[in-house]
Amino acid sequence: MIAGRLSAPPERARSGRVPEVQFRFVRKVLVANRGEIAVRVIRAARESGLRSVAVFADCDRGARHMRMADEAWPLGGNAPAESYLRIDKIVDAACASGADAVHPGYGFLAENPALADACASAGLTFIGPSATAIRRMGSKTAAREAAVACGVPVVPGTAAPISADAPEADVLREAERIGYPLMLKAVAGGGGKGMRVVSRADDLHGALRAARSEAQAAFGNGAVFLERRLARPRHIEIQLLGDRHGTVVPFVERECSVQRRHQKVLEESPSPSVDATLRAAIAEAARKVAASVGYTNAGTIEFLLDEDGRFYFLEMNTRLQVEHPVTEAVTGVDLVRWQFRLADGERLGLTTAETLTPRGHAIEARVYAEDPDAGFMPSPGRILHLRPPSGPGVRDDGGYDPLGEVPIFYDSLVSKLIAWAETREQAIARLRRALAEYEIAGIRTTLPFFRWLLDETHFLEGTVDTTFLDRTLAARNGRPFVSPDASAEDAAAIVAALQLSGGGGQAPGRAVSAWTRSARLEALR
Repeated sequence: MIAGRLSAPPERARSGRVPEVQFRFVRKVLVANRGEIAVRVIRAARESGLRSVAVFADCDRGARHMRMADEAWPLGGNAPAESYLRIDKIVDAACASGADAVHPGYGFLAENPALADACASAGLTFIGPSATAIRRMGSKTAAREAAVACGVPVVPGTAAPISADAPEADVLREAERIGYPLMLKAVAGGGGKGMRVVSRADDLHGALRAARSEAQAAFGNGAVFLERRLARPRHIEIQLLGDRHGTVVPFVERECSVQRRHQKVLEESPSPSVDATLRAAIAEAARKVAASVGYTNAGTIEFLLDEDGRFYFLEMNTRLQVEHPVTEAVTGVDLVRWQFRLADGERLGLTTAETLTPRGHAIEARVYAEDPDAGFMPSPGRILHLRPPSGPGVRDDGGYDPLGEVPIFYDSLVSKLIAWAETREQAIARLRRALAEYEIAGIRTTLPFFRWLLDETHFLEGTVDTTFLDRTLAARNGRPFVSPDASAEDAAAIVAALQLSGGGGQAPGRAVSAWTRSARLEALR
């Protein structure tokens, strides 16, 4: 036990307001995560009248999430295996702080049933589905079986996992039965890890070796499965909430087809390719699958939509999704606050008439600390200047403050920029405006990439598929997204001017007024 080495700062005073919901079991929540999702959960806890406990690795000392919480407890170490992946440290911190619940956010331990089991053993409420549901639906092959049992169509593929030590000859025979091209996927995978496209038999050896190795390193499980690759499908997903009384409610779909190397970079809701009839059919299929396993709390079922409008079950994510804000924007439902309420045993007070009727349109851009002009290489470091956009219909879910440090150890997501408007065209225009106002210096980010993407013809027409972005980027042949003459020295001079003048004065040796706005934004990218 490490509880003796944990120490918490004095608790800050809280308002004496009476919360909207009177919780019976959940009163103090430990957030087992970091960055923007930890900030998001801490904010929802405060709005719900709950106390919050942050945990932090050594490199996150002083980070935004630990300063926002009522208490912050150190995990020690820096690498995930030393800190945020240590279930024993998470549970010890929860017990030592007097928390009665644990919210895993997403990533790290969110889909690890061992954390749910450990919370139960320690008398803590796990804010998520049961360990049984995580095990059942977290396995892609078991989830496929559940879909088939409900009569929901699945993409042709293997019926059972292919173990990490299965002979390659067996895998080859299975691939020939399914047919090429196909996808190799990690059974316990997510985020594009352990996934490879195999176009022909000659490519199988290298792809299998790489997928198994990556899956073992990322998830501790080298098992894979095979699935037929559809030609240019769209990626559609259905958000769900389930209570402990047997009710599962689906939400209006999200379009997640803008992907780079199988990882989502921009999401929107509703999908430009889904009408009311198809929406109802996909939502009902998702509800049936989730209800069949007694699913509770928040989750998402993902589908592929082929060129003829047929949908196929893909997988289930047994957690909150990165892109949950677009669903919140078009439904008015706070999903995280509902997670607290469902974990406390409350019945769902929502109907499909509310959750399947979109109110306007929302788009989310994931702002990463990556350099799009260098092949999207990570760009960790200190944020010298940060001014997120605001205004009507704009939401920025960020995890960093000015002078904050983006560490090398974790996912490089800096913030999620969400724009809402009455129509898709207006939402694009609003997001374009917000991207133009977003100021950040000290690190490279994907902001220039998004400024380009929002003017791309196929995106504007809503005719993208999961292969669109990789094909379009390849066709650019490495052309830069911004002017190459915006140097680090220019950025430093502008940052100094902003700090000295509060945004509009002069730095020694340079007049900010001599810069056009576009040049200034390029230097601040």
